[in-house]
Amino acid sequence: MINVFHIVSNKTWGGAERYASDLVANMRHDPDYYVEVVSAKNDDIIEQFQKMDIPVSILPLKGIRDLDSPVRLARMLKKGKNIVHVHSYRDAATAVMARIISDNPETKVVFTPHGLKRPKLNYISKKVYRNIDRYVFVSKFAYEYFIAHAPRINKAQALVIPESVLHIDTSDQAQVPNLREKLKMNDSQALIMFHSRLCRDKGIDVLLKAVSLIDKDKYKLAVLGSGQSNAESRIKSYIIEHQLVENIKLLGFQRNVRGYLQQCDFGVQPSTIAEAQGISNLEYMKKGKPIITTSNGAQPEYVTNMENGLLVKPNNPEQLAEAIEMLCDNKELRVKLGKQAKSDFDTKLNYNKFYEKITTLYNSLFEGQ
Repeated sequence: MINVFHIVSNKTWGGAERYASDLVANMRHDPDYYVEVVSAKNDDIIEQFQKMDIPVSILPLKGIRDLDSPVRLARMLKKGKNIVHVHSYRDAATAVMARIISDNPETKVVFTPHGLKRPKLNYISKKVYRNIDRYVFVSKFAYEYFIAHAPRINKAQALVIPESVLHIDTSDQAQVPNLREKLKMNDSQALIMFHSRLCRDKGIDVLLKAVSLIDKDKYKLAVLGSGQSNAESRIKSYIIEHQLVENIKLLGFQRNVRGYLQQCDFGVQPSTIAEAQGISNLEYMKKGKPIITTSNGAQPEYVTNMENGLLVKPNNPEQLAEAIEMLCDNKELRVKLGKQAKSDFDTKLNYNKFYEKITTLYNSLFEGQ
């Protein structure tokens, strides 16, 4: 049996936490693995894992200057075959120090970078990177970005395993309202959905500008997500100023995203920054919904324009408005793109294939021992 410890230290639930939760949700039923989450003290995040009956150990996880966390983690790694799977550089440093302290040669460190951040290149960082056993990148784009900024990384230790989504709800299957009734929609209107953090990087401001250019009788927009108070205030002010109150509904952060996604006609995720993968896009594809997204980042690796979705340039509200209006006006096109999106997800991006590749990686770290 292999012991797998996922370290999550973020203060808010995001892509890294979703990635880890989907993996541990699968692994807890796999007899070849014991799985545990190591988390900073954050009640909201801890609660999500505990709802899945996943053991959670709480450590400070404050980074390179935190000596307590690696010492305590090392005690958990003294015996057996162990994999510490981390999702940030800060936690990679903790895992590497813990492995050294544990003095257990059968402890391995796997690092999945989420997002596109330049790797640190100071002396300590280089030592940390050299002590990571495998790098797992969620897309070719993420791999090429990292390698370009850390050319001395051993490419033989890096591989690309495209991210997927499992859609395990940890919200006790909370009831979801009928959005068409809630938004008082008629049959001719398209229900558009955006779900992400409410910040400029994710393109919510561009989306608001785009829909303000479209005939209000054609659509209703449901916005799922939360952000900092100043961002939410800015969004609400824009909606009021442009008389979009009847067309846009801010639903806040929702745990049971699946129940909302299945009601929409199509999704819009117009990120202004390059995405390492774009997990929200995959969630629409899994549900057979067409997606309008931007062409920066990894999105063109799985979205082909006019085949399974629409690609637009970032920070271009006029082009985005044209794409939105195209799908609002053409139900047949929405159905066609959605069917192809579902087919592409099932054949190329389904979670079983992702899980098989991850576990094959885990097992390969102990071959010959």
